[in-house]
Amino acid sequence: MSELVTGEAVALELRPARLPSRALATLLDLVVVFVVYLVVGVALLAATASLDDAAQIALSIATFLLVPVGGPIAVETLSHGRSLGKMACGLRVVRDDGGPIRFRHALVRGAVGVVEILLTFGVVACIASLVSARGRRLGDVFAGTLVVRERVPVARSGFVPPPPPWLAGRFQGLDLSAVPDGLWLAVRQYLGRMNQLDPQVGWAMAQRLAGDVAARTGVPVPQGVPPAAFLAAVVQERQVREARRVFTGGSFSPPDPYRPPTAFDPPRPYGSPAPSPTGPPTSSYEPSAAAASPPGRYEAAPVREVGDRPEGAGTGFVPPA
Repeated sequence: MSELVTGEAVALELRPARLPSRALATLLDLVVVFVVYLVVGVALLAATASLDDAAQIALSIATFLLVPVGGPIAVETLSHGRSLGKMACGLRVVRDDGGPIRFRHALVRGAVGVVEILLTFGVVACIASLVSARGRRLGDVFAGTLVVRERVPVARSGFVPPPPPWLAGRFQGLDLSAVPDGLWLAVRQYLGRMNQLDPQVGWAMAQRLAGDVAARTGVPVPQGVPPAAFLAAVVQERQVREARRVFTGGSFSPPDPYRPPTAFDPPRPYGSPAPSPTGPPTSSYEPSAAAASPPGRYEAAPVREVGDRPEGAGTGFVPPA
């Protein structure tokens, strides 16, 4: 994979096309261009048989500039980097920032391609592609473009296990806005593969990831909670917020205790009473010290011992022996 950064500072993972696929696409394009050039040349030769030699030479030069050179430039411009050969091989020309190419990019690629492909029979283009880390020829370097693969096999993502039931909804008050997407991806990849890792290695990786998430949120990992279970609970909380944002069309906000619960509400913390449809909660429930204290002085609420946890404690989120 090649990580490209767009103008909006968004990292894109694209797979650059290598020399064999690019050579096959270029060969198909050259065959099509040669056939079209041959047909147009024969038609012009028959139509201009009565002209003098100077006029025929001028028409031949104009035909060469319009068909073998101007044709690929026009096709790449109109198709945004997808010629016939590239479409057949599943390739596409994009800018260095991942955006679609324009006329100036296609013009530079086509002009340089006359020298490195047509005049040298592709030798210069092959050498440049082999030397380049992303398989770019000289035309791509001067135009600021890259040929990438469009048809990439989709990898099966690992199953992300849910957290234990005694952790569901416990981290509703966390501020997850400072956690970068790269860290979320690393956490999801770890949760999907933690059963395939060595217990000691997986435990150390979970501690490191949990520490990174805790540092971004400003809240330490609660005592007695395994780091993998903490990560699974935080990921579930993020998924709940994203689902609420999609279905309600608004940003995340803490649940109203005076409103009856709906199907899209996140689970309530352990010990909180069910809200009454007509008024405030009927029990004398008080928020825990963790919810009342400021973020900088957060103290985790006490949790149950492992032997007192309900079903779901044996979900794999336990420290290694």
